[in-house]
Amino acid sequence: MELDERKEKILKAIIQTYLETGEPVGSRTISKYSDLQLSSATIRNEMSDLEELGYIIQPHTSAGRIPSDKGYRFYVDQLMKEKENEVTEMQELVIQRVDRVELLLQLAKLLAVNTNYATMISGPQYHHTKLKFIQLSRVEAGKLLIVTVLEGNIIKNSIVRLDAELNDDEILNLNILLNNSLNGLTIEQINLDVISNMKEQAGDRRQVVDLVLNEVAEAIRANEEDLQIYTEGTTNIFKYPELSDGQKASQLISTLEQKELLKNLFTESGEGSEKHEIQVYIGNETPVQSMQDCSVVTANYVLGDGLRGTIGIIGPKRMDYEKVVSTLRSLMSQLEDTFKNEER
Repeated sequence: MELDERKEKILKAIIQTYLETGEPVGSRTISKYSDLQLSSATIRNEMSDLEELGYIIQPHTSAGRIPSDKGYRFYVDQLMKEKENEVTEMQELVIQRVDRVELLLQLAKLLAVNTNYATMISGPQYHHTKLKFIQLSRVEAGKLLIVTVLEGNIIKNSIVRLDAELNDDEILNLNILLNNSLNGLTIEQINLDVISNMKEQAGDRRQVVDLVLNEVAEAIRANEEDLQIYTEGTTNIFKYPELSDGQKASQLISTLEQKELLKNLFTESGEGSEKHEIQVYIGNETPVQSMQDCSVVTANYVLGDGLRGTIGIIGPKRMDYEKVVSTLRSLMSQLEDTFKNEER
């Protein structure tokens, strides 16, 4: 007789309960499993079948059942199969060429399910964004359109007013000057020497150079400051008594919903950190006041084209640090390898 889904669930419940307690397991205990929703009588009948099939045994008359070697073998084989499926699911998820933010959100959900903690993730950004191209165009009298193209083909448009009109040749020469001088530079690399040299070459049009530089700097700054933070698994907090106290849980969940409160944590985790670096904040080490009853583990991820961000896992101070750190290291490497392959 093959095991149907109900028998498999009951066998799994018996083995897991026995592993936890070391005591023979009765039908009344199994009936308390909320996902089974079966009566004790139905469970007793199924347990009799499982015993007849050799998956469980009754050590003493009127006692509950314990797993047999055959039962343990079935459980371990199923467990290994489930773990292999989880690994395959994660690999397939990473390999799919889907929108990168959507991919990260799915990974955050997967992490929340696998760790039983809350997870948060910052959307991918360009740190020290490089300028790719500038295009100046006349839109109407006294107005100039500035198109700024940043690393990753992010386009920012702005219009500035001019004190004096520019003819076509002047606009062409300014476009050449700006692109020759600025292409490939970050905001930090556009220093006084670069600016002075450009103004000298611009001559009477040095004020236009000032206007353009202000708009370019604003475009880069806005791109780097537009931090998006997403959270998953916040209800996992209620699984831990030390965090599920009404006021503590309310404050913590409120914090996870407010991007501004999380910026300090993500800024500290990301600034000056090496890729894949794991940081662990325990209690008062956490830069967010309402998380000081928790531990937070963060890791930096790197996608293609220089995109990077941070994934964080929030749980009690007694969290399984080994599992969390190992999971994050593995995930960071998979992400980098996947997007490195996509660029080839």
